[in-house]
Amino acid sequence: MEYSLTLKVLCEFIGTAILIIIGNGTVANVHLKGSKGYHGGWSLIAMGYGFGVMIPVMMFAGISGAQINPAMTLALAINGHQGWDVVPWFILAQLLGAMAGQMAIVITHKPYYDRTEDPEDILATFSTINAAQSRVNGFANEFLGTMVLTSCALGILNSPTFAGEPGAAALGVGFLVWALVVGLGGPTGPALNPARDLGPRILHALLPLKNKGTSDWGYSWVPVAAPITGAIVGVAGYTALLG
Repeated sequence: MEYSLTLKVLCEFIGTAILIIIGNGTVANVHLKGSKGYHGGWSLIAMGYGFGVMIPVMMFAGISGAQINPAMTLALAINGHQGWDVVPWFILAQLLGAMAGQMAIVITHKPYYDRTEDPEDILATFSTINAAQSRVNGFANEFLGTMVLTSCALGILNSPTFAGEPGAAALGVGFLVWALVVGLGGPTGPALNPARDLGPRILHALLPLKNKGTSDWGYSWVPVAAPITGAIVGVAGYTALLG
């Protein structure tokens, strides 16, 4: 069945919002003072992002592809897996969806933002931060993570192993993201997704949050450029090998 572009775009908006609500919501639970999950640890955050991707894929993979990531959207078009006509609309929907999801987190967690004194803890609930304060290290980590994410996600979703079992494939993608955040989360977060970082970072800059500090725009290009580059290479590798 072929779905309308409007419905596909709406699915990308909702799917990205769900990703942010669950993923960044888990970060807020761990980093914001007074929250019930305060200091809950990195394992909790990794699980949040895994489910944050898994659920939209289960819901929308059969409609829009549940790309929920501008890097994946661009890489698929560049490597000939989809037309360019959907690209600007999907990317706009993903960016706006990320901002809408982040706004929901700010509204529901406002009392805990007000109690948190550390600006880095506040920024972490919006965007990524490189632990070593190194753009080179951040780029390498985001590039590697997104290359693995895109190539492996396509491999899982198109694998003969899961033929006729899209739900099982969606579970696999969720576990993939969970594993990547566990394995590569130390240096940068990671973002692996330009919309997941840029949309919330714009909100961080605009919102009058107490103790929020800088939005770190000097680093902001890294979680945009590195995932796009990594995704192009990852999808090209998958295409050369399997598709």
